[in-house]
Amino acid sequence: MLVGELRERLPQKLGLSILDVGCGDALFFEQLRQFGDVEGVESDSGLVDPGGPNRARVIVAPFDACFQPGRKYDLILMLDVLEHLDVPEEALRHALSLLKPGGIVVVTVPAFKMLWTQHDRLNNHRTRYTKDSFSFLAKFAGMQVLASRYFFTWLSAAKLATRMKEALLPSRPRIPRIPPPLINGFLYLISRVEEKLFRRLRLPVGSSLLVVGTRISEKV
Repeated sequence: MLVGELRERLPQKLGLSILDVGCGDALFFEQLRQFGDVEGVESDSGLVDPGGPNRARVIVAPFDACFQPGRKYDLILMLDVLEHLDVPEEALRHALSLLKPGGIVVVTVPAFKMLWTQHDRLNNHRTRYTKDSFSFLAKFAGMQVLASRYFFTWLSAAKLATRMKEALLPSRPRIPRIPPPLINGFLYLISRVEEKLFRRLRLPVGSSLLVVGTRISEKV
């Protein structure tokens, strides 16, 4: 899904300088390398494998004003990052300050507070966003939103059902487990089918929100 968005947003552009904020163990680096040179920053050292193949490309440090890599980037990704922060506008503003002229930031966040479940609490989420609430955050941070859309529409119904179940049958939160490979593969297939069928429709609901933006007054 995200790679398709980047191909559409960055046609014919190669050799980009890319920063993946909150990159974890750099699992997305291989896909990003088709667009250019990738490095990442991760604040939680426990998520980074010391012997991993991309360890030299990951800076373990908080992503705040003290993070000054000494270079600017064409593309900065913040994938499922901002919902964990108490002051997300500061992180978004800092990301924008690290862009080259014409560069873009790509953000994903969980969508709609009505889909809030124990999963959000276990993952230390502060909130979930809508297009409107994210637009307010973006404006405050100095970001011009170029495009935004919801995705994982099929998952919205499952999230809503889970919330209703939790309200009717409250229980102690459990640490979520990764589904078995067969189920995981099936869920991935559903997501791919949804992306191909409904991407152009810009459906008004989804369990996640994708936003593409740049600095205010910049054009790409």
